[in-house]
Amino acid sequence: MHDTGTSLQVSAKLDQGEAPQPPSGDTQNARGESRHTRRFGLPIATALVMGNIIGGGIFLLPASVAPYGTISLLAFGVLTVGAIALALVFGRLAHRHPKTGGPYVYAREAFGDFAGFLAAWSYWITAWVSNAALAVAAVGYLDVLFPLNGSTLWTIVAALACQWLPALSNLAGTRWFGAVQLVSTILKFAPLLLVAIGGLFFFDADNLGPFQASGDSALGAVSASAAILLFSYIGVESASVSAGEVRDPQRNVGRATVLGTTLAALLYLLCTVAVFGTVAHGKLVDSDAPLSDAVNAMFGGTWGGTAVAIAAIVSIVGALNGWTLLSAQTPYAAAKDGLFPAAFTRRSRGIPTFGVVVAVALASLLTVYNYTFGSAGVFETLVLVTTFTATVPYLLATAAQIYFLLSGRRDRVRPARLVRDMVLAFAAFGFSMWLVGGAGYAAVYQGVLFLFAGVLVYACMAARKKRAAGTPAPRA
Repeated sequence: MHDTGTSLQVSAKLDQGEAPQPPSGDTQNARGESRHTRRFGLPIATALVMGNIIGGGIFLLPASVAPYGTISLLAFGVLTVGAIALALVFGRLAHRHPKTGGPYVYAREAFGDFAGFLAAWSYWITAWVSNAALAVAAVGYLDVLFPLNGSTLWTIVAALACQWLPALSNLAGTRWFGAVQLVSTILKFAPLLLVAIGGLFFFDADNLGPFQASGDSALGAVSASAAILLFSYIGVESASVSAGEVRDPQRNVGRATVLGTTLAALLYLLCTVAVFGTVAHGKLVDSDAPLSDAVNAMFGGTWGGTAVAIAAIVSIVGALNGWTLLSAQTPYAAAKDGLFPAAFTRRSRGIPTFGVVVAVALASLLTVYNYTFGSAGVFETLVLVTTFTATVPYLLATAAQIYFLLSGRRDRVRPARLVRDMVLAFAAFGFSMWLVGGAGYAAVYQGVLFLFAGVLVYACMAARKKRAAGTPAPRA
């Protein structure tokens, strides 16, 4: 462990673009960086985006949208276009402000501390609640490999292990984080590509079922199936949130964001088409393991369940590894500006260690509460809330880009790109609004309550920041 004060000095120099001298006893490379704080390049940044977008949802999505018929594939197309537009906007924003924090940095730069805090607060909630959900999903697949026989104790132990093992890889430093992220992304793609590409050779159009199976209008069916798919695209902002740890962020963040989002969307679409064409529609609607059914249909036997369970665990662990880092990066950036408690600025080996520990601890408490008290309904509601809380930073970030373009702050936007950037920004804003609508009334209601709870935190932190600056509070 580095001394906290030294870590903060190193972090500050990195953010200012300086080349810090590493603490004594720490090996440094030719660029003067610690071997633990080595910044990752385009491949790992892309893996971070893909790993966070592709979690456990891909293993259930085909069955989830099957009741709407093959028209649900149109929802994939619409969502993909919107996600790529959002990814392009994040790439442009990262080029303008290549700092750790992503949407928080952009919202604060455009609209001030309060907007920045709302972006950081809502994104932080999204990250650690999603981690709890991913861990619970991983336990379901672990049960296939190592039956837990309904034991609450062992189920909790397994869920906590799924959360803390990725946390340990984060605490080991950016070097180890990058290795785990890259390896898990590669390993998860082997079985997914088997289904996505192999399924095309066993494709049977008779398995597709009706184009519209739900009886809804075409627009209603697309919107309803899109609402199910919305959560699966959260994560497009991953590289921009970690821009401070990306090598040459003005160039690599945008590329990694677009490349990772495009590849993840392509894999989603190919897997869904392959499953639709290999599993009979009537069976797919009631399937709990659609990719397992697809593998069994392609090659026979019952080994597909085990293979897919292993793939799901690898996929989820990779997503947890990435989301654990993101759960610490945004509060770290906000804490440096005095909008989160100062403890969140503590870094070691290039990682905001305090933020990692707090996020994993909160996710662990939520997991234990879920299993101990059997509050499945409450937990599912919280997971739906993350669909809403994730869109708050998206809306603020895209609005910030629109503000930068309309206010004349075009210092880094070439005239030839202005119209294109404006169209992309408005498309991404509209896409984000659609995400809010897809979250549902209950999720939006609960999410607003979460945001209002954060207002109290902001009031306390803003008052403390003003006192520290020596500025007297206004009289009543």
